[in-house]
Amino acid sequence: MKLVILAGGRGTRLSEETSIKPKPLVEIGGMPIIWHIMKLYSKHGINDFIICLGYKGYLIKEFFSNYSLHTSDITINTKKNKIITHKKDTENWNITLVNTGENTMTGGRILKIKNYVDEEFCLTYGDGLSDVNIKELIKFHKKHKKNATVTVVKPNARFGSVKIDKNNKISSFMEKNNEHVQWVNGGFFVLNKKIFKYLKNDNTVWEQEPLKKLTAQNQLMAFKHNKFWQPMDTIREKEYLEELYITKKAPWVSW
Repeated sequence: MKLVILAGGRGTRLSEETSIKPKPLVEIGGMPIIWHIMKLYSKHGINDFIICLGYKGYLIKEFFSNYSLHTSDITINTKKNKIITHKKDTENWNITLVNTGENTMTGGRILKIKNYVDEEFCLTYGDGLSDVNIKELIKFHKKHKKNATVTVVKPNARFGSVKIDKNNKISSFMEKNNEHVQWVNGGFFVLNKKIFKYLKNDNTVWEQEPLKKLTAQNQLMAFKHNKFWQPMDTIREKEYLEELYITKKAPWVSW
């Protein structure tokens, strides 16, 4: 099975980093977040990737074109213009990089890779990490035989909540509590190729009309994930992921 990664957005909320690079190349522990995502899937046996490029996509092309330089020890002979690789520490990955347009919406990007995928494929975003069990996710999808599966998660509650009576008196106060947080789209999809009939053009937003239609037609199932899930939308979230990785507490990594 192949994995499609949506990696074309501008990442404006992380402008401290994305003014000079696409968000999927923002580093966690010295390696781009997209690399961490690919390592997660590779751990579960998926080594064939299709990356949907957009904003500064050429930098992602350059990173993977020179991947062995990032991961190996080398000697450079300047006179002969020759590079000798001493320690090859590269994965057996097949990576297809597709220019899907700088301003294309998520559904439009998926539409543009239609000819690169098989009957069933995985899909995720290039800016979030989790310890979701990809093998179990795929097994769940194959068992229910619907067109689409989405991993749903409960994000960490950021604030406590209060109840206020009609006289503005606080009747109860609750500290942060994930029990009352709603399930949300955590990405990490498994899809049947039939989903392409729901995608119209570059302006199609995958998370809007297509997912709503799949829901209305009883073709979208939820795979519940109660463990670690963390998007990287802000510098604070980037620093949090970095801290987990540096201290070897990153749930998405097999140390």
